[in-house]
Amino acid sequence: MHVAESTSNPSQWNESELNAALLRAVAAFENMTPASVSQLDQIYTATAYFKDPFNEFAGIEDIKRVFGHMFIALNEPRFEVTANFGKGNEAFLSWNFIFKFKDTQPEVLQCIRGSTHLKFSENGRVCYHRDYWDAAEELYEKIPYLGGLMRWIKRRAAG
Repeated sequence: MHVAESTSNPSQWNESELNAALLRAVAAFENMTPASVSQLDQIYTATAYFKDPFNEFAGIEDIKRVFGHMFIALNEPRFEVTANFGKGNEAFLSWNFIFKFKDTQPEVLQCIRGSTHLKFSENGRVCYHRDYWDAAEELYEKIPYLGGLMRWIKRRAAG
């Protein structure tokens, strides 16, 4: 899928505009609830591009679906943004995604560490969202049976 880089000129952005857009996005991620998912169009453009290890598409309704599914599939999911920085109309976030599996070890708190690259449109909404995290290490290795197999494959592949 080819995606346009951005809908705004980074040279037109000043630091306070970026900081305001970035703070809105961080607050939306860290305070997300099942009810707030329906309000993500206040943070994203209608045609925003989204990519993570499992999804790639453009459109706010699909973004709402992905975040909504998070609350259906997992217990107590939440994001903790640990660092962020930006320049022009782009920003990077480092985060921890904290959750519990519903069926497997439901009492154990899990953590996925990752980062996100965001680009903002002229109106300060996210028009590009790309998540980076290692699904094998951060997710599959935590699942009983599958985790043992993944760790064995990792050991065998190590040089």
